[in-house]
Amino acid sequence: MALRTAKLLLFSPLHIKHLSSITNIIRFGDKGRTVWQRKSSMAPTAKVDNDDELRRVKDVNKDEAPARRHVRDSFKDIQLNLDHILFKTPGDGIKTKESYEVNSRGVEIFSKSWLPEASSRPRALVCFCHGYGDTCTFFFEGIARRLALSGYGVFAMDYPGFGLSEGLHGYIPSFDLLVEDVIEHYSNIKENPEFSSLPSFLFGQSMGGAVSLKIHFKQPNAWTGAVLVAPMCKIADDMVPPPVLKQILIGLANVLPKHKLVPQKDLAEASFRDVRKRKLTPYNVVCYSGKPRLRTAVEMLRTTQEIEQQLHKVCLPILILHGEADRVTDLSVSRELYEKAKSSDKKIVVYKDAYHSLLEGEPDEMILRVLSDVISWLDDHSLAS
Repeated sequence: MALRTAKLLLFSPLHIKHLSSITNIIRFGDKGRTVWQRKSSMAPTAKVDNDDELRRVKDVNKDEAPARRHVRDSFKDIQLNLDHILFKTPGDGIKTKESYEVNSRGVEIFSKSWLPEASSRPRALVCFCHGYGDTCTFFFEGIARRLALSGYGVFAMDYPGFGLSEGLHGYIPSFDLLVEDVIEHYSNIKENPEFSSLPSFLFGQSMGGAVSLKIHFKQPNAWTGAVLVAPMCKIADDMVPPPVLKQILIGLANVLPKHKLVPQKDLAEASFRDVRKRKLTPYNVVCYSGKPRLRTAVEMLRTTQEIEQQLHKVCLPILILHGEADRVTDLSVSRELYEKAKSSDKKIVVYKDAYHSLLEGEPDEMILRVLSDVISWLDDHSLAS
């Protein structure tokens, strides 16, 4: 019933206009297939005037992947024409590919890649781990283009239950299983003879920073380095329920794991310093924006506590980037990671006045500065390897 409703809402005259330019609609059927492949190009920035339609789409039940895929399919071109510096990155000279593949656990995973056309091989691989309120599309499209234009092969995936991948929306029954799914996906890419001799880097944002660190703990010698942007080594105290309520929620998670009972502050307001950019966050139509599900919240808290106790085990080259005014993930623990990591090749950069979403929600000049810092570090470490 929810899927039928989504179709009625999404294929209104407004969206027929935008869909007319889409030549490759996502279709369902054979699994393990490429669904969209083309050379990237940027259309002129268009004025988007669809607040009512967007509001209706946000109300569609997106618990399951087919509904999310229909929503994204309708908004894909609109997203890339929004007035944001990331979407102004030219896509000429970049090969993109979107795929669905069923992993060893039987879960259909959505992934995307951006490869430079100019060279026969990329200089290194960058494997992205997205945050809790994010996906591997939307804002990351612009980040990936910047990296690809700098010569990197960029690979990204949506975790099970996130974005366009199969699974209950926003539900993490086991953080360790999620990490295993990411390891499996990126190991398959790295083992491809086309890429197997290249340096490979993890690139984790927020919760993706926790995913990256967990991957490193499980594969201590498998990666050339890691870029950690506002990593979720610890959730800021301001974002966590009071201790008494937290204990109640942990107990409830054993009985009602999928229920959305965890109170949450406005993540966009806490993450985006630039108000104009904050207003664009609803267009990330397939990200999870509801209250955290009980088991998800418990798994995230458990994972951060575990990571906080293992910071001394980090032994790969790392670049840690954090906003001084971050109210979502704890800057003090990023500093602790820098101090305790046994890697001799480590660097931390703290950006004055910056919030949590360093690459999406800051003024343009800050976003460009952070991107420059990331690319410079990758350049240095790609040459060194």
